[in-house]
Amino acid sequence: MSLIIAYIGKKGCVMAADKRRIGYFGDKENLDLLEEELYSGSINSDDDFLNRASELGISVKITDDASKLKTVGNCIRGEVSTKGTMETKRRRIYGTTNGYQIIELLGSQTKSRNAGKSGIVIFGNNFAKKMAQNLVSKKVKSFKSLRYIGDVFEDILKEVSSKTPTVGKNFDVLMQQPNFNESEAQKHLDLTIDHDIKVLTKFRQELTEQLVQQYIEIEMASKIIEKGSIGRVVNVDGNMIFVQLNEKTQAMDTNWKKQLAAPGQNVLMFSEGLSAAIGDEVVIENGNLCLKKDKSSLKCDIILCSL
Repeated sequence: MSLIIAYIGKKGCVMAADKRRIGYFGDKENLDLLEEELYSGSINSDDDFLNRASELGISVKITDDASKLKTVGNCIRGEVSTKGTMETKRRRIYGTTNGYQIIELLGSQTKSRNAGKSGIVIFGNNFAKKMAQNLVSKKVKSFKSLRYIGDVFEDILKEVSSKTPTVGKNFDVLMQQPNFNESEAQKHLDLTIDHDIKVLTKFRQELTEQLVQQYIEIEMASKIIEKGSIGRVVNVDGNMIFVQLNEKTQAMDTNWKKQLAAPGQNVLMFSEGLSAAIGDEVVIENGNLCLKKDKSSLKCDIILCSL
C-alpha cells in the first residue's frame, strides 16, 4: 500500500512517498479476492474500494499519516513493509549523493543487500509501480535540480493516487545533498545502514521484552486475591503487623517482577487501629484487606496473589 520514488545522482538524492496505510479484517478468501482486484487496477477510487470491501464483508481501515521516509545521517531512508503472522517484512532504500543501497529485512535480519551508484528507483505494487514508471519516463526528461525532481515526483504521486486507492493523497518529499564521491557514498551508506539496523534490532528486543512483561502482568493479574484468607498475624509492633502467608498465597512487588514472599513467609502490613493481636486471621473481603475479627483495615505495598 505504498509508492516511493527515489532519485540518486551526482547532485544528491530526493525521495517522494505517499502516506497511506490500509488494514484489513475478514475472511481470507474474500481478502485475497479484494487484493487481486485492488492490485490489478480494476478498483479506481477510495469509494469504490470501500464499497467493494463492504460487499465482500471485509472491514477496512484507511489512514494517511504513515511516514515512509526518514532522514538518517546524510541519507534518506524509504521503507515499505508487510506484516506477516510471525514477522514483518521490510524493503528499504537508503540514498545519498552518488550512491544507494536496497535492503530487504525479515524482522531485523538482513535477507539481501544491493548497492548502486545512480538512477531512479521505485517501490510499490505492480499497478502503481508500472504507472509511476511510465510517468517518470514522460516527465523526467533531464536533470534541472533536486527541487525540480521532487516537484515532478509529487505530481506523479498525485496522478497515481487518482487511479488507485493503494496510494494516498498525502505525500512527503525529502532531499539530501552531501558532498560524496562514489566511494565515500558507499562507505557512509554502510556505516549508516549498519547502525540503523542495530537500532531496529534493539527496538525489537525492547518491544519483545515489553510484550513478555505485559503477558506476565496479565497472567499474574488474574491471580490477584479478591476474596478469602491470606494468612495470620505473627507479630505486632504498634501499627506494624507481620503476617505469615498461608500455603496458597504469595507476595509480589508492584511491578510483577519479583516474588517478595512465598507461602509460609512473613510480610509487613500496617494497621489503622490498635486491635491486631497475634493469631488474628487476615482476609480480603470485597477487595479490602482487613482483620477477619472486626474488619479493621490493613495496608501494604505488595500484591497478594495465589500461586
